[in-house]
Amino acid sequence: MTLRTRLTLGLLTIAVILLVPLLLATRSLDRLHREAKALRDRDFAASLMLGRLRDALNDMRSAELALLFVRDEKSRTGMTEQVRAVEALADSLGAYQLERTTREVRAATATVESGAQAEFEAVTSRREPAAELISSKQVVPAITRADAAVRSAERTLRDRTRERVANATSAAKNGWTAAIVGLVLALLVAAGIAVRLTQSVSRPVQELERGMRLVADGEFDATLAISPNRADEFGRLAASFAEMSRQLAELDRLKAEFVSVASHELKTPINVILGYAQLLREGLYGPQTDGQRKVAAVLEQQAQTLSRLVKQLLDVTRLEAGVAKLDIRPVQLTKMLKELEQAFRVLADQRGIRFHLMLHDGTPEVVNWDHDRINEVLGNLLSNAFKFTERGGEVELTVFPVEDGIQMDVHDTGAGIPPEQLPRVFEKFYQADNQAAAAHGGTGLGLAIARQIVEAHNGSISVESTPGVGTVFTIVLPERVSSRRSAGKNQPATADVG
Repeated sequence: MTLRTRLTLGLLTIAVILLVPLLLATRSLDRLHREAKALRDRDFAASLMLGRLRDALNDMRSAELALLFVRDEKSRTGMTEQVRAVEALADSLGAYQLERTTREVRAATATVESGAQAEFEAVTSRREPAAELISSKQVVPAITRADAAVRSAERTLRDRTRERVANATSAAKNGWTAAIVGLVLALLVAAGIAVRLTQSVSRPVQELERGMRLVADGEFDATLAISPNRADEFGRLAASFAEMSRQLAELDRLKAEFVSVASHELKTPINVILGYAQLLREGLYGPQTDGQRKVAAVLEQQAQTLSRLVKQLLDVTRLEAGVAKLDIRPVQLTKMLKELEQAFRVLADQRGIRFHLMLHDGTPEVVNWDHDRINEVLGNLLSNAFKFTERGGEVELTVFPVEDGIQMDVHDTGAGIPPEQLPRVFEKFYQADNQAAAAHGGTGLGLAIARQIVEAHNGSISVESTPGVGTVFTIVLPERVSSRRSAGKNQPATADVG
């Protein structure tokens, strides 16, 4: 599945999940709407109908009194009309689920109708006691029963309305609860899907970023935790990354091979030039004028410079390729440092620079290092310190034990290095902008070689500097190193820390 398809499906899934709370809320609102409509169309209409029926029963009472006392045909007709009106209203109650009330009122009106007929006949026959007896024993009780049925229907309607209101309230509350719970669950599920989608994109991107960072640091054998067989864009990127790393590794190998071959080829003619210059200086080919001696001295000096450059090129090439052997053996650390101090003491006196060696308590007497290589690293750092420190300045070599082994700091009060250039000082052929303050120029290979030697010892080298204040180079080395071969940038180190 491609990344685009995965993102599309994920977004559609999130959209569908977020619709669930909306559907729940819509369902609850629909139920609430039905309850409200029932209240409006049934219970409210039924309440109005019962009110009209009560008014009709009151009119029936008035018509019965008129029938008893007026005693004419009009009052009899009015009574009959009121009975028919009450019957019509009672029949209408059936549409509102009040059939019992309809039956009771119809039975009462039938009694009222027959009683009213008998009452009218008794009145017209001048039998007032009989008419009053019919009214009190038959007609009035029947109207009272109908009125009681109406009151009972009103109580039933109130109970039903109360139930519908409770149902509507419950529906609204349940709908709100369901909507909130559904929304929370939907958000949680949507968040889970979003996190999963983000991880499916961010993790490969981070892995690619890590791989590119390793390649930028020169580790061309870096591999990705992404299968190039993946059927998405990241699989194609992983395949492209692997091919790019392979080609860069091959180019780096060819470059190192070229530098090594070229350096070997340069050594012979340089040695020949150096040899002949020395012979000229020694007068083997006859006496020389002052000018010839100066030319011979310049030739010898430049040949020696070229010889050092070729040696450094060979060293850095071998160290990077991982083929330079380290002569690891027990080293009398104090003795080595004292000899180094003695070697630079003359230079310090000549240049008027204060030079100190600080050996802290607890520094081991014996370490397992390559004596010549570490001596070369410290000599290079001290040479740089003296080169960039003006007369009256100070250079200090401090050695003390740390948790990871032994730390050696080379501190000077020289020109310093600009902050933006510090990350590049260990690159080959790189020279900072402080060269104007140097007593003499360099090749830009010394610090690159120093870093390779230190890393071959499973150590680390770093630098801190403040322009105009000074520079501190820090080396941390394990006390014991068992590796016999340097670890180049394209192969893992095999040194063990004792």
